[in-house]
Amino acid sequence: MSTSLYRGLDASHISGTIKSVRRRIDVRFPGSGLGKLCGELEEVGDAAAEFKRSLTRPIYPIRIAAWSLIALIIILALAQFALLENPELSFATVGDLLEAMEAALSELVLLGLAVLFLATIEGRIKRHRSLKALRELRSIAHVVDMHQLAKDPKDLLAGDSDEEEGMEAMDRKQLAHYLDYCSEILSLTSKLAALYLEGFDDHVVIGAVNEIESLTSGLMGKIWQKIMILDRMVLEP
Repeated sequence: MSTSLYRGLDASHISGTIKSVRRRIDVRFPGSGLGKLCGELEEVGDAAAEFKRSLTRPIYPIRIAAWSLIALIIILALAQFALLENPELSFATVGDLLEAMEAALSELVLLGLAVLFLATIEGRIKRHRSLKALRELRSIAHVVDMHQLAKDPKDLLAGDSDEEEGMEAMDRKQLAHYLDYCSEILSLTSKLAALYLEGFDDHVVIGAVNEIESLTSGLMGKIWQKIMILDRMVLEP
């Protein structure tokens, strides 16, 4: 089997894992908000493969328009310099010639900036789309954190565990499973972010993906601290 299968993320495998987590949540905690949240992530995962492909595909209308305008700009710039070399065009003084050359160079700089803008417009459109998708994943990570914040092992010890809508109060084992599901959703959120990066290698997008990975890693660390507390808890019979 080719090792290249393990050198990139597979959107279908990530989506399948999200579906598996969703089923396990629904079986253990039917009607829970965490299950509905995982359903939202499932929708994102189902669309991830097509989104990744869209980032790798050229946007031909944008490319054609941009390069047509670039060609027009270059033609106008060449025509401008050809005009300066016209032997019939005379300048009264050397100062007039230098002034004309300075004006032409200023126009050339502006035209160069216009060329740069047009040449990078496709990348900036894809960057905007990627950042918008990553903001959704960041929001999902924060919502997961809101779910786990309300699940405190200390409340379980004190008998003050809050009941989530559609759920009964949890015991120690159920709370451990709930926190574990939160951690899995965060991990899968991070994987989807990394998947988008494979479709579009941009320094701004790389920074946004790294931020999401740091965010999810930090949140998972908080969750596992709670799970470790649960492992050490000794409940009264």
